[in-house]
Amino acid sequence: MILCLLCPAAPLIAKRAPDPPLKTLDGQRRKLSALRGQIVIVNFWATWCAPCQEELPRLSRLAAAYAGKPVRFVFVSIDEPRNLPKIPAVLGKLNLTLETWVGADTDTLASFGLGDIVPGTAVLDEQGQVVARIMGEAREDDVRTAVDWLLGGKAGPAPPALTKRY
Repeated sequence: MILCLLCPAAPLIAKRAPDPPLKTLDGQRRKLSALRGQIVIVNFWATWCAPCQEELPRLSRLAAAYAGKPVRFVFVSIDEPRNLPKIPAVLGKLNLTLETWVGADTDTLASFGLGDIVPGTAVLDEQGQVVARIMGEAREDDVRTAVDWLLGGKAGPAPPALTKRY
């Protein structure tokens, strides 16, 4: 009998990402499942979160670096409905034009395995499987490692399934 302990190390089996009903800032319905076929970076943030405001410009630059590739960045605010009018002002202050969705909360974060504190980021493969999660403020390398691994056909060692940055 061969034990699994003797098998080569393999990444944990990815889990399908949750697909909560979300909306754009102008009220259009959105689902992550509609983005299958692309690598998707889902970043959860809030207007009142200082680390989020440090992270958003970094992720925006990364999104620009992957322009023209099958990579999509989606920024999902967990702000309460009464605070949604603050989102455009925060994005304007940071000089960002990001694809921003609303309708998430701390339960949504938890369903992605990101705990209940923003910021939190999940990297999804083309089939909508979560392949990497970053709890706390994502560094450029945290995201690039996962995205480049996926773009490279999953060749080489898998990215860490979970990175904690707090």
